Amino acid sequence: MFMKRLFSFVVAVAVALSASAQIALGEKGGVISGSVESNNIVYFNDSALSTPAPDTHFGSNDYIKVDYAVDRFSAGIQVETYLPALQGYEIGSYGNQFKVLVPMVYAQWQDKSYSVTVGNMYEQFGNGLVFRSFEDRQLGFNNSLLGARVTYNLGDYFAVKAIYGRPRLYTNYQTGWAGGADLSLSLGDMFGMQKGALFIEGSYVNRYEKVSDIAADNLLNMYSARINFDHSGFSLRGEYVGKGKDYTQLGNKGWAGYGEIGWAGKGFSFTGSVRALSRMLTPLAAGGAGTGNTLNYLPAMTRQYTYMLANLEPYQVNAEGEIGGQVDFYYTYRSKNNRYRYWNFHANYSTYYTLRKEQSKSGNRERLWQDINVDVTRQWSKKLKTTLLYSFQEWNPYHGSHHRTYVSNIFVADVQYKFDRKKSLRVEAQYLLSGEHEGDWGAALVEFNLAPKWSFFVSDMYNIGRGDKGTDKNYYSVGGSLTIKRTRIQLSYGRNRAGYVCSGGVCRYSPEYNGINIAVTASF
Repeated sequence: MFMKRLFSFVVAVAVALSASAQIALGEKGGVISGSVESNNIVYFNDSALSTPAPDTHFGSNDYIKVDYAVDRFSAGIQVETYLPALQGYEIGSYGNQFKVLVPMVYAQWQDKSYSVTVGNMYEQFGNGLVFRSFEDRQLGFNNSLLGARVTYNLGDYFAVKAIYGRPRLYTNYQTGWAGGADLSLSLGDMFGMQKGALFIEGSYVNRYEKVSDIAADNLLNMYSARINFDHSGFSLRGEYVGKGKDYTQLGNKGWAGYGEIGWAGKGFSFTGSVRALSRMLTPLAAGGAGTGNTLNYLPAMTRQYTYMLANLEPYQVNAEGEIGGQVDFYYTYRSKNNRYRYWNFHANYSTYYTLRKEQSKSGNRERLWQDINVDVTRQWSKKLKTTLLYSFQEWNPYHGSHHRTYVSNIFVADVQYKFDRKKSLRVEAQYLLSGEHEGDWGAALVEFNLAPKWSFFVSDMYNIGRGDKGTDKNYYSVGGSLTIKRTRIQLSYGRNRAGYVCSGGVCRYSPEYNGINIAVTASF
């Protein structure tokens, strides 16, 4: 059985390596393009880890997408296989362990002023607070809508789009329906604004589902009103969302408010945003579960890190009720005499609290999250670049129901040196200082690149602890990648810490494991 699954991976590699360019079918025959992605893990039992390897000792998430376009017509199909799904991906808990799915089949006609799409589609209204259908392979879900979409543009002045269909929840399409419309009116173009733009926008979304255990149907209506303004480097965004009575929220209504202000000048930029959510969790289906069971998009509006220890405990949005925001400052200073020498300064602050008194036992607003961070990047020469980062993070392990927070102080040093046009070395050193939760952590990474084909790395993340805290576990990893034209093959071995994996501010929980990771991506 294992060999059969491994064979499917080898086939995917062969297909990927053979893919090098788009396929043109004559002058007017159209163009075929596509992509292949295969993510595989061979799991091993590790006595130092609390989570045993799955019985299959293997997981594989695979995607093949093919698109065809000719003139104004386009069509496509996507096939997915899970042989079985990788651990931590919620799709593995839906249906049979081994799955072959066709989550995307579509046909589209795009004219100058209108378009018509039939089949599966992705769409977002505004900031996504009322509706977003999208695919995220890192999170492991695809909530595409199976139905129809129509768009119409009246020059630069007016744009409208309407959708209707059945939403997809992991492996199955739901019995309910979702639809809506989004309208955008450009007042700036209508009144001849030369140096700016002003848009007034609005959305309406309806979800309808038959629910067997209630007398009334699960009918939900949501709407939003938005304003977007830009002028000479200054920007202003605002949105208000009203949500009707929702069976999944015990019949309560919900609302959301979002505001953003920004300014960008020579070498300096600033962005500030605030958001409040009240009962805005909006499932696709009343009986569904998991990260992918959502009709709208509620990302964490905090800084998204790539460094290991800074991303150890990312913020989880409290859709039941939260209020907060973040601010970002950027400043760049460049040498007038040497274009390879510059300073980049960045400061960020974010904080969130519970919204209503019944959310906490104390009856007061409780802090959910706080992050104060500063980083400085210095390009010393054409060859040497350094980055220093400090982050103060405070997070509530009880999601605000109890008055308790943990504090971490995180320090990162990142040094990159280019020996020549092809060879470069990057070294990271990180330390997390905390007398709470799991105590102190240390981490390091060394990465060597031989452009344009080869890249190698080795990393380790060790829980040092402090006093009676900590686990004394280290999570090591070693690997490399090879890039040939449009194909990339990556191989690594190591331990993965249990925790949240985030993409675009949305997170899923991943268990700890020890194993070999094999990933292939290609496009043609």
